[in-house]
Amino acid sequence: MMENLKIDFATHKAAKFACENWHYSKCVPVGKLVKIGVWEYEKFVGVVLFGRGATPNLGKPYGMDQTECVELVRIAMREHDTPVSKVVSVSLKFLKKTNQKIRLVVSFADQSQGHHGGIYQAGNWIYAGQGSPAKFYMINEKLTHPRSIGAKGLTQNIDGARKLDKSAYVVDVPGKHRYLMPLDKKTRRKISILSNPYPKRAKQA
Repeated sequence: MMENLKIDFATHKAAKFACENWHYSKCVPVGKLVKIGVWEYEKFVGVVLFGRGATPNLGKPYGMDQTECVELVRIAMREHDTPVSKVVSVSLKFLKKTNQKIRLVVSFADQSQGHHGGIYQAGNWIYAGQGSPAKFYMINEKLTHPRSIGAKGLTQNIDGARKLDKSAYVVDVPGKHRYLMPLDKKTRRKISILSNPYPKRAKQA
């Protein structure tokens, strides 16, 4: 399959198209991104995006700054042949080659979307446990993060949510699964102590 797979930088236009059409969020993450495009048989099939995530302290728990730790923030792909775990693996090698200061990649599997991190488990990522539960809001039949309400100049609570939708209500969302991928042996030795048994799919648990 590798001879039919190409990984290279993608334009913002290509990343925007992929996210809006092939990812459940329907949007491109904010902030500075490393945009990696994926081609099969010379046809564009999606992107893998790395960024700083929602917090400037992403790497702090691991003793790293923003230049050393990034988040895998999107995998947005149309129908394709190559396993996603292989696409991610090749994208990580490309990221390491083109951004040599980066030592650790963090990614989250969103349980509210039915994800448990199967592609990370297939790629031998380190499972670092589950985050704290959070409160989201169902607004116009869409699960909405409080920050999205704040971005509209409203209070990040149910009162702000109901200014957008009178029928809005609170949804308790389970914490996301956190996965770590060290990009060098030294970092892997340091991070490996955080390893936990992989979670199972909800229907298997």
